[in-house]
Amino acid sequence: MTEQNPFSVPDNQNLQPAGTAAGRTVEAGQGIEWLKEGWQLFVRNPGVWIAIAVIVIVIFLVLGFIPLLGQLVANLIAPVIAAGVLAGSRALAQGEELRIEHVFAGFKQNTGSLIVLGVLALVGGLLIAFVSFLIVGGGAMSGAMIGDGRGMGMAAGSLILGVLVMLALMVPLMMALWFAPALVMFRNTAPVEALKLSFNACLKNIMPFLVYGVVMFVLSVVAAIPLGLGFVLLLPVAAGSLYASYVDIFERA
Repeated sequence: MTEQNPFSVPDNQNLQPAGTAAGRTVEAGQGIEWLKEGWQLFVRNPGVWIAIAVIVIVIFLVLGFIPLLGQLVANLIAPVIAAGVLAGSRALAQGEELRIEHVFAGFKQNTGSLIVLGVLALVGGLLIAFVSFLIVGGGAMSGAMIGDGRGMGMAAGSLILGVLVMLALMVPLMMALWFAPALVMFRNTAPVEALKLSFNACLKNIMPFLVYGVVMFVLSVVAAIPLGLGFVLLLPVAAGSLYASYVDIFERA
């Protein structure tokens, strides 16, 4: 009898695309397994993965240099690009060829719903920024009215509070967006429903995502050391791990 590799990249075996709609709960250690599976996907075709990473980085760098409009477009197409990369991950995991064109697969399938995800993400980000601005601005105005050391302390305190509130509100937004592009791309899920399913799935799997987040933070620091060049390798691994987490929670029996 052949022993099954516990770290094998997910394929069609034991997957139930329509059978686990709400997502399942997995153990904390799966956060590490997702990264291992992401690495396995990367080494299957590192050349194309690196080319894809460079293309994605260049796209968003160019958009970043365009005032206002560039940032708007970047937010709108981010889920579209993510869905395309996920489609490439799926193709590779199922034994098919990974192609550079996979980056743009989201522009050929469910594009409207993916752009709606981008709109909702942009609105959520703006609302979070607005709440943070109110806290910081209100504290600064009150501090200016009081003056002296107490006023400065109030202003500084409101700045810290505003940043903490912004970070706290960004977490649920990221949870809602994590699986949403995959759900829209692979299951034709409506955008709002995809956000709900993604948030609930992440909420049920706080521990594996905590482990995953800590390891990804360390890897990001390491990737940033050589002038950020390490991200050319880390981004494909992260994309593969995102796909692995989606399969593990939504499609694996």
